[in-house]
Amino acid sequence: MAKISETGWIWHDGEFLKWADAQVHVLSHSMQFGSSAFEGIRCYSTPAGPAIFRLEDHLRRLINSIKIYRMESPYSLDDLVAACCEVVEKNEMDSCYIRPMVLRGYGAAGMVPYDSPIEVYIPCWPWGAYLGDGALENGVDACISSWNRVAPNTIPAMAKVAGNYLGGQLIKMEALANGYAEGIALGPGGMISEGSGQNVFIVQGGAVFTPPIDGTMLTGITRDTMLTLARESGLPVIEKPLAREMLYAADEVFFTGTAAEVTPVRSVDRITVGNGKPGPITLQLQRLFLDVAKGVAPDTHGWLTNVRAERASAARG
Repeated sequence: MAKISETGWIWHDGEFLKWADAQVHVLSHSMQFGSSAFEGIRCYSTPAGPAIFRLEDHLRRLINSIKIYRMESPYSLDDLVAACCEVVEKNEMDSCYIRPMVLRGYGAAGMVPYDSPIEVYIPCWPWGAYLGDGALENGVDACISSWNRVAPNTIPAMAKVAGNYLGGQLIKMEALANGYAEGIALGPGGMISEGSGQNVFIVQGGAVFTPPIDGTMLTGITRDTMLTLARESGLPVIEKPLAREMLYAADEVFFTGTAAEVTPVRSVDRITVGNGKPGPITLQLQRLFLDVAKGVAPDTHGWLTNVRAERASAARG
């Protein structure tokens, strides 16, 4: 299990707090009702210094998440970009995981949240492979969860908010209790939705398949990255509803997500995927992704925000 490794400083509404001083009241609205939005963003060590992968895309999703929940962002996109770079520099990190959080604080007693102020926190800390040492190289064992993802128009699945992850917790804990590294949830119609916190891809006959955005899953930024890289590699890419048995018959299966990156799946429900090892297309896409993220390959899409360059630009401006 991954535990948070403390760093020195957390950005809070334009100021830096020492790690231990970044606290909210037990009766804050976010504690009572889960009314906080967040992002998970990786900063990679590159030859040009620390660089944050698809920072603006993550922060746009954060702003959209709070908009869906009728929260006004106190900060612009540029403000948040600068703050994320500041917190990486302040903590002297070369690579890390960044967790911007927008939450409703102390004030409102009931469901109506408007008497609770909106606060923004940005911590960062070191984080290695999400699904464990060797997961990226060797793959993981997964299962179909007994817990379904939410139906469309129940809660907004495309908003990345704390309350949405209660279902993910159940999926993950059930999988671990049964000896798997991760669970895969079906949607209310019985088709594949997503993992506890990852999108799911299937490779079959040289084509790359993934479920469509259907109101049951998060619109993953790493998912979008995979679709782009696969198409640029000349691979057929098909977004359509997928039955669970496609996982059993697949040549390859892999998870994508900021934390999970590109993690191969070697078995589902103890049925071996392919030959039980990471497949060639999974490894190809994983390599393309990590090479760009780590600054080894050209960043033709402008996906990397160089922390020091951004800080220097902000100082000049």
